[in-house]
Amino acid sequence: MIKNKESKRTFIKIFKNKKSNKDLFEFTSYIPKNIIYDDWNNSLPILLKAYEKKLFVLIIGPKGTGKTTLVRKFAEIIKKPLYSINFSLRTKESHLVGSTILEDGSTKFALGIIPKSMQEGALLYLDEINSAEPDVLLRLDEALDDRREIVLKEAGETIIIKAKSDWFVIATINPLSHAGTKELPPQLLSRFPIRIHLDYPPIEIEKRIVKMYINNPIDERQLELAITLANKLREAAKVEDIYYSPSIRETIAFAKLLSSGLDPKLAAEIVFANVYYQWGDIEAKKVRDLIVSLWGE
Repeated sequence: MIKNKESKRTFIKIFKNKKSNKDLFEFTSYIPKNIIYDDWNNSLPILLKAYEKKLFVLIIGPKGTGKTTLVRKFAEIIKKPLYSINFSLRTKESHLVGSTILEDGSTKFALGIIPKSMQEGALLYLDEINSAEPDVLLRLDEALDDRREIVLKEAGETIIIKAKSDWFVIATINPLSHAGTKELPPQLLSRFPIRIHLDYPPIEIEKRIVKMYINNPIDERQLELAITLANKLREAAKVEDIYYSPSIRETIAFAKLLSSGLDPKLAAEIVFANVYYQWGDIEAKKVRDLIVSLWGE
């Protein structure tokens, strides 16, 4: 998890085509700059070796562990344009390969993110691919095989787009315990022979990361208690004792409230406990009891 300062943040620009009255996706690339990343588990050297050998990478880990910022930092290091897409149930095959659009009174085929990144020899970042529908994954699998090409019949004629030799792909998945995730097909998993596990860092490292976001001095003991609470909740979520696992974003939010002068116990209740009321009073009480055990009555 990291703090980043980017000159450009747009991955997917959504615009309205007045002639067709239809929402379209225009994928744009950029080279990240000034990304601050604490590579506490030495993931960057692995990514560099994988890129050198042209071996695609799968990063596995829970939300809020810095997977996306790791990819952005890597793109900055290798000075490579980055295309990014976040997968969900709403991601369509046309987002990947392209679709026919109406422009200035005539139709044309607009390339999707896969062929565009192939032509450019860019870094393609596939975020949370295990949230996609099976038909979308099938089309993705086609592009990732050893031929590194994609056949487009959607354009009205058969077009074969072959990737430049320096085209590179990194994907991320969340654990199957996360809502909306599915097990990836074995053939798609095999397209990513380099696998990096990115979990929440040890307490001292998480403290260091959180303090990147805080301008004012804070009580380190209170921050340590908050991270201890977050870790207890993460462990409970792993075994499904509770419904939600807090990320480093929550410990950052706690630290910001603490730096504003808010009472630490109240800050913990606001950031960590109140979210559980969506599952009822009993779930929220479990977390409030943990807070009392750490901060007292």
